Amino acid sequence: MTKKICSIAVGLLALMVTGCIKNNIPYPRIQPNFLSFEVEGQLQPSSIDTLARTVTVFLNETVDITDVVVTGYDISPNSAVWADSASFLNGIDLSEPVSTMVSLYQEYDWTISAVQTIDRYFTVEQQVGASTIDVPGRRIVAYVSAKAPISHLKVTSIKLAGSTAVMSPDLTDATVDFSSPVEISVTEFGRTSVWTIYVIPTESSVNTDAVDAWSCVAWLYGSAEAGKENGFEYRRADSDAWIRLTDSQVTVNGGSFTGRLTGLVPETSYVARAYSGEEYGEEVMFTTQATAQMPNSSFDNWWLNGKVWNPWAEGGESYWDTGNKGATTLGSSNTFPTDDTPSGSGRAAQLETRFVGIGMIGKLAAGNIFAGTYVRTDGTNGVLSFGRPFTLHPTKLKGYFKYKTAPISSVTTGFEDLKNRPDTAIIWVALIDAPEPFEIRTNPNNRHLFDPEASDVIAYGKMECGSDVNDWSKFEFELKYKSTSRVPRYILCTASASKYGDYFTGGNGAVLWIDDLQLDYDY
Repeated sequence: MTKKICSIAVGLLALMVTGCIKNNIPYPRIQPNFLSFEVEGQLQPSSIDTLARTVTVFLNETVDITDVVVTGYDISPNSAVWADSASFLNGIDLSEPVSTMVSLYQEYDWTISAVQTIDRYFTVEQQVGASTIDVPGRRIVAYVSAKAPISHLKVTSIKLAGSTAVMSPDLTDATVDFSSPVEISVTEFGRTSVWTIYVIPTESSVNTDAVDAWSCVAWLYGSAEAGKENGFEYRRADSDAWIRLTDSQVTVNGGSFTGRLTGLVPETSYVARAYSGEEYGEEVMFTTQATAQMPNSSFDNWWLNGKVWNPWAEGGESYWDTGNKGATTLGSSNTFPTDDTPSGSGRAAQLETRFVGIGMIGKLAAGNIFAGTYVRTDGTNGVLSFGRPFTLHPTKLKGYFKYKTAPISSVTTGFEDLKNRPDTAIIWVALIDAPEPFEIRTNPNNRHLFDPEASDVIAYGKMECGSDVNDWSKFEFELKYKSTSRVPRYILCTASASKYGDYFTGGNGAVLWIDDLQLDYDY
């Protein structure tokens, strides 16, 4: 009896003590991320930035931006909660960015915004240059020749909104009195806006509007009366002989025209001017840029630090790096030097995709090399800094490669349909004008990968190969520029034996060899 009473007393005491203990263990901080975000009428996949926690959707012009319907989305991890999902699935106004919240232990603010590209234009007869279309101000300004009959000018083209919009009055092919501003109502999705059109006579019949000088290429921009013989001439600054661009070098868009001048000498001064018939625009002097190559792009310099192969000389400065620091946490370096080269001398880079680990414990490590720095290992994931300072405008990347593909053996969520298909190698280059290099994070919980369509990307080009190439072969691809005037701050260049290696998807045993990368500066 005494033992029983004592046992009860001890139990009650334990309960009392337990009841006084506070749970001071903090909840883990795991940022929930959108992995995909789909809406009706989108032009391309949404851009998701997990660092800034933003989603940007790209809409075609038939979508009502004030009533955008979300058709699907994925969030990682699955236990995260998006409380606003119902309202987004029923249609949301994205004419301005919208804030929303996703929660997992803590709350995380995300911003959803939309980019809608609408093809707008306005032209009249005897127009000089392109019209200025001020969308926020609902204003159009067009210049015409001083001799144009401004009181009865024919509108040759007009489109101020999406394809379903209705204009009142409809000026299509109409002859209009533009001696004073003309107002036009545009109705779309039940909303009406009023646009004002200004047509202004100008004494200037031809203008050299701008010159964007690269290393061996210059982009020339001019304006003159549409329908005339319009183009460009140029000369070296130390010569009096003008050279006229051929028709194949000039692209005409109404009263605006663009010239692509090639074959120029780096760091040399030239003069260019636009012409229209027998008249000439202003002479503009410009100086071409220098040229430069990425250091150690022949991949001759390497050193072994423990298990980690590094693509630079011991004691030297690094330009390239690899994912070896992450791969060697579970195995050996999977990017390393090889004496098998196109020329038979020096070294090349061998990039091998492997499953690293013991038995079933581990993950796929894609063989890769990139211009930048391996920052740190996050668990079994990598954090990388992509990019090196660069301010020039290369036009192409050339080099040599070999490739041995392998069936895709490891897949992650969203890539299940690739299982057992041949792996694909990729080499790509981008130029960005972001204030700092691009941070790559492969951890699914805070994944942040490069998007060629991002706003800070000036140019991008790539080469992919999904079949065996047994002998060293040349490759070459062009960089496609979004703007000829923007100046890069960083160049990003990377190669991988597995295109989807950032998602830990690829084929165990796929190998890419690369050597003698070279930037070209002409077309």
